[in-house]
Formats: sequence, C-alpha cells, structure tokens
Amino acid sequence: MSAGIYIHVPFCAVKCPYCDFYSVRYSRETAARYADAVCRNLHALPSGLSADTVYFGGGTPSLLPAETIRRFLDAIRQRCQLAANAEITLEANPLTATAEKLAEWRNSGVNRLSLGIQSFDENILHILGRKHSPAQGIQAVRRAAEAGFSNLSIDLMLGLIEHTETLWQQELETAAALPVSHISAYMLKIEEHTPFGLCPPDLLDDDSLADRYMQMHDTLAARGFIHYEISNFARRTDSMSAHNCKYWRLEPYYGIGPAAHSCHHGMRYAVNRDLERFCAASVQQEIVTEPNAESESERVMLGLRLAEGIRLDSVPQSRERLLRKAKPLIPMYLQTDGNSLRMTPQGWLVSNTVLVHLDTAFK
Repeated sequence: MSAGIYIHVPFCAVKCPYCDFYSVRYSRETAARYADAVCRNLHALPSGLSADTVYFGGGTPSLLPAETIRRFLDAIRQRCQLAANAEITLEANPLTATAEKLAEWRNSGVNRLSLGIQSFDENILHILGRKHSPAQGIQAVRRAAEAGFSNLSIDLMLGLIEHTETLWQQELETAAALPVSHISAYMLKIEEHTPFGLCPPDLLDDDSLADRYMQMHDTLAARGFIHYEISNFARRTDSMSAHNCKYWRLEPYYGIGPAAHSCHHGMRYAVNRDLERFCAASVQQEIVTEPNAESESERVMLGLRLAEGIRLDSVPQSRERLLRKAKPLIPMYLQTDGNSLRMTPQGWLVSNTVLVHLDTAFK
C-alpha cells in the first residue's frame, strides 16, 4: 500500500487567535536550518518507500521560498518511489499566492492548493485575525485557477454568533460559485492555550450551529458537491483529499517536522513541538503515541468520519456487538446495508456522542 508523506512547516507571519497548531514567526535564517533538517529526514525515510501523496501543512507553508518546496520534492523523488500521478498539496495564505509563486509551485510539481480563506465577510475575517480582505481572498482563488490549479481547495470557518443564516448562505454561495473543486468547512473550536482561549468570542449555541451545519450540507449538495467527510466537500470523487483520506482509512503516512504525526506498522508516532530541537537533531526523534493504531475501535472511530463509513468485514471480532450498539441509532444517525456502517449528516452533527456510544462495543 502506498504511503502519504506529510511535512509540517512551522512558520507563520502572524498567529491566528484560534489556532493551536505549532508555529513560530518566520525568519529566513531559521527557515534555512529547518529546510536542511527536513531534507536530512526525507533521506532517512525507508529506501524505496512507495508514496502517492505529499502534503505541506502548517503553519503557513507558502511562506517558504518556492525553491525550498522544489528541494523537498526533489529529495522525496530521490528517496521514494513517488507515483507519477501523486497528489501533492500545499497549504497557502491568500496573501502569499502571487502569480509568480503560483507558477513556481506548479513547476515544482505541486498540483493541489489549499487556500486558507476562512470567510468572505470583512467583519468575520477581522474577528478571526485574518489579514486578507474578502476581495483578496476571491482574487487569490481566481489567480490560482488561472495558474492551472484545477484541484483547488478552500477553507471556511463556522461558529461565530455573527454567522446568521443569511450571512452563512452568502458565504456558501460565494464559495460554490468560485472555480474550486473542494471546500473544507470547520467548526470554530476554542483551544485553551490560544488568545481565543483567554478571551473567547461569542459563539453560536448548539441548536443554531446544528442549523448552520445542515444548511451547509443542503446548500453545497444542491450545488453539486459531495459531502464525503464530516467537514469536507468535493465536486468530484477525484477531488477528494487523497492524503487526508489516508488518516481516516488507517493507511500509512510519514510525518516530518516539529509537531508532525505519523502512522505506520500498526503504531502512531509524534515529533516534539520544538523547532530548535528538530533542527539540531541528525534525525527527528519520535515518540509512540498509540501502540495499537490499527485496532477495530480505531478503524470505527476514524472510518465513520467518512460518508462511505466502514466495511463490517474489517471489524470481524466486534461486528455483531457493534451492530447491536448501532441499532437504536438507525436510521436517524447511522445507516447500514448489512455490509457497511456509516453516519448520516445528522449523525455527524452529534458524532462525538455517537462514537462514545459505539465505543462500548469494544470494552
């Protein structure tokens, strides 16, 4: 089975108040040392590793010089058997998506772009600490499409009390009208060690959030999008995020960089959230965070995030107990055809409660 390669780029120009992902302020000197460390670790991957996805996440990967992205991809190709049609994704801030950089990314092999739009409303962007304007966000999307990125994703964020039904409908209509093949829409979560954790904004109540979620499901489905994962929509099956699907399908992936995660050979690993330590080490030090990452319970907890759900023959030891636990939640929150089990959109709304209920089947 081909693996995915994830590279965590821990640099941001400005830290967003809601973000708990590991990042530090960008500097050219630190970025150069980081790039050398990434290349050392890429050359330490298993020789001849078969890979079909590469994902540059962060942080803000688009802050790196374009030649650094090319250098990373060259190192991957030298060490690994990278599929000719590999999905290669780069996360980008709209303000960094200049015509010059877009062309350089394309020439280096990047074929999927994920733009951190978050909103098309000026007030929402201000609350979220984003520095681009609605017009600049739209311009970045169109510029990326003109540069040849047919596989183009944007992020939206939902949860502020300002997200009225009318405003959210405008956001969704604007997104769907753009030349994008994928939309990720995330619920705003208040993380403890962030500015929002110290001084949170006003949020929608649970009922209103549920209404907006179903509004999103109905609106994007009517515009031809496939709701294939709790927070993700694709215009076509081939524009679903192949890399992220590896996480949910328990397929192997190798993470490089401070705070990066990996999952392979039945275990899950993590790298310390320390850029200086990462740069100083000859090879990054990983700790095992889950020694039984391919258990049946893990397969259910992750697989039910996807619209396809899980195949029941993939959990033979717990199949009957799982179906007994699922029965009271069918058909409102769960569905089954006897061969698979999957959540409904209403189930996704209360997914944590559903998963806690189902987890008792593995006790």
